[in-house]
Amino acid sequence: MTRKIAIFDTTLRDGEQSPGASMNSEEKLIITRQLLRLGVDVIEAGFPVSSPGDFKSVQQIAAEADDKAVVCALTRAVEKDIDSAAAALEHCKRPRIHTGIGVSPSHIYEKLRSTPEKILENAVAAVKYAKKYVEDVEFYAEDAGRSDYEYLAKVTEAVIAAGATVVNIPDTTGYSLPDEFGRRIRFLMENVSNIDKATISVHTHNDLGMATALAIAGVQNGAGQVECTINGLGERAGNTAMEEVVMAIKMHGEELDAHTDINTREFIRASRLVSSISGFLVQPNKAIVGANAFAHSSGIHQDGVIKSRNTYEIIDPADVGASQSSIVLSARSGRAALRHRVEQLGYQIEGEELNQLYDAFLDLADKKKEVYDEDLESLIGEHNRNQKAYYTLKSVQISCGQPLIPTATVTLLDNEDREFVACSTGTGPVDALYKAVNEIVDIENELSEFAVQSVTRGIDALGEVTIRVTSGDGEVFSGRGADNDIIVSSAKAYINALNRLISHKEERN
Repeated sequence: MTRKIAIFDTTLRDGEQSPGASMNSEEKLIITRQLLRLGVDVIEAGFPVSSPGDFKSVQQIAAEADDKAVVCALTRAVEKDIDSAAAALEHCKRPRIHTGIGVSPSHIYEKLRSTPEKILENAVAAVKYAKKYVEDVEFYAEDAGRSDYEYLAKVTEAVIAAGATVVNIPDTTGYSLPDEFGRRIRFLMENVSNIDKATISVHTHNDLGMATALAIAGVQNGAGQVECTINGLGERAGNTAMEEVVMAIKMHGEELDAHTDINTREFIRASRLVSSISGFLVQPNKAIVGANAFAHSSGIHQDGVIKSRNTYEIIDPADVGASQSSIVLSARSGRAALRHRVEQLGYQIEGEELNQLYDAFLDLADKKKEVYDEDLESLIGEHNRNQKAYYTLKSVQISCGQPLIPTATVTLLDNEDREFVACSTGTGPVDALYKAVNEIVDIENELSEFAVQSVTRGIDALGEVTIRVTSGDGEVFSGRGADNDIIVSSAKAYINALNRLISHKEERN
């Protein structure tokens, strides 16, 4: 059996410290419920001494968590901080106090204006004081990533001897390289005599974009707990993203000799919830939970995924709560992707018909960033309407505006590929257009209904026009047309309706 790696979530503490990400008590409770659904081992609920609101939130989160997770409160190595944390956790079933102090030269000499000896003394005193309140005490060696190896080992051994059950080794500034950070954790595992009495935890930041790599390096070298946040939320460039480190452990469990108890199918839900509450949007190409994480736009990739998902996906989308892989149709998509999507929509189009549809698809895709299902259905409808058409639109040109007279020039092709051109004016561009068509298609009719709507979202969406015309016999025929240009859509719709009228008239005769 592989080692169990505890997942310590600090979305509600370190994550909330992101500028602009403040959450109220109710929002924190909503996120807490989702963290419990995920099955996190530890929830860092806040910094009680910092404000009455944070104190109250820690109390409420402790009550909500009941015995399902450890609830942790942060403190400095200061007695009043520890007193406040203990009071907030008084009725918690599984409390942990997280206390600590800086251990790097920068923190010791510049921030704290102290000495290594005094820092060691304060660290031990803080752990012993916290131990009076709770059995489970975690010590953080702030800025451990830039500390002296020997001194860090000395502090670690001393705080474990004082009663620390977990020792947190943070790369507070995101400075380390993965190999070096891994060596640091390995050094502690091999040189701290009482290391077996505590769990080593890693808390890494993303300042150089390596938070997840640093956390995994820690796990590879003996860390038994990873501290992280949903979506990588956190100060500056953020913390380790829980979804990334958990899925990395899941994919490489054997070689890491590690596993977690996280319900990974809750990741998408958790990501969207935290994004909604914090107001921090998730970038589309974010690993695991981004909108494009399981989306394929390249024709080569699409062909591979359609044949076998694992050609380009190492994770089943369902494993993280995503519905399915997404084939994004764009100008880079090939015939295989188009055929696949068309078949999913319930159509069977092959051979020359598929080639014609593909040409129409590429023409549309060149005008739009993405072609949606509704666009495809509209294209298929347009394709089908043109299969037995008596007239098709070749071109249309409109001149209108204030104070110009609306003028339309239309070119139509009949079913023998003969070309007809007409020009007309009207009260508006559509009126002028339809009068020009009537000069070519001489059949009695009256426009009785005209409607236009957007087929899909976005400013580049197809505009679909639906019309009804009434023949001289009083019969009604509908027509539909779609294009990025609603004037072209209007022309296609009218011609489609007239084709239906002509077909009906010929069948009757």
